[in-house]
Amino acid sequence: MRKVLTVVPLQPHHKEILEQISPELEFCYGENETVTPQQVQEADIIFGNVNPDYLKGAYHLELLQLNSAGADQYMGEGIMPEGAKLANATGAYGLAVGEHMLAMVYTMMKKINLYCKHMEEHNWTDEGTVGSFYGANVLVVGLGDIGSEFAKRAHALGSRVYGVRRNKTEKPEYLEGIYTMEDLDRLLPMADVVACSMPGNKETYHLFHKERLARMKKTAILANVGRGSLIPTQDLSEALTEGIIGGVCMDVAETEPLPADSPLWNLPNLILTPHISGFYHLPETLERIVEIARENIQAVCEGRPVKNEVDFETGYRKFERK
Repeated sequence: MRKVLTVVPLQPHHKEILEQISPELEFCYGENETVTPQQVQEADIIFGNVNPDYLKGAYHLELLQLNSAGADQYMGEGIMPEGAKLANATGAYGLAVGEHMLAMVYTMMKKINLYCKHMEEHNWTDEGTVGSFYGANVLVVGLGDIGSEFAKRAHALGSRVYGVRRNKTEKPEYLEGIYTMEDLDRLLPMADVVACSMPGNKETYHLFHKERLARMKKTAILANVGRGSLIPTQDLSEALTEGIIGGVCMDVAETEPLPADSPLWNLPNLILTPHISGFYHLPETLERIVEIARENIQAVCEGRPVKNEVDFETGYRKFERK
């Protein structure tokens, strides 16, 4: 029997789906707040983002199936037991996070954020001209599940969409062009919207520093739903207060929770949500996560490669042959 520990908030129909995989699986359903180190260390398969410190001594572990797309907290040396596979939930969040990013950018384009503030102040004020996705140049940096879903929607709204990713691939029909990170500085000056959804690693750390932000249009909107470490907080604050760029929409911050005394809270050209675009706020996201877990637990039982296996060198998924 393989012991499967889950720390994801599953509904009865999710448990039924998982328990139908094999009679050789023994399930333990817990919560992150109450799961013990012993439960983690006795598991052969874990579904959910358990405390990384609990993995020391998990000598039986074959698979840790994360409920997140990001895997950075498990990437440090010695965290994962030797021989255990780490898989993320890439593919589950594109719908929810892509739409969230679209909503934030649209809100800023139409100045709805300013009108909401005026409404609180009972202030009947016209904020003037607005922007549109129609005819805009949209640069999507990071073309994984989330970036691709956002790009499709921007294209459908009439934007000219350009994609940047680590490795060049065949161009999908919804993109005007596809480029690598080496082209980023050349592409930034033409973009009306720059949409970022990249993991946190040494390559993306402070990628959008002040000098790079200065390459953007003064009217450009920068959206970030990946990791807050992409943009240094001080550089972000200065870029907005000095008018280096037009506005920022972000679901992440370099320090989370954002301190109550942070100057970012008071900037009128910033839309901030508290890292909630993914999670399970959209019920469909959890359905997709459970399906990925089902596939991978079954793959372990049958001795097959798992989907979304994380490369410990890059933090991205390993290349999967079709």
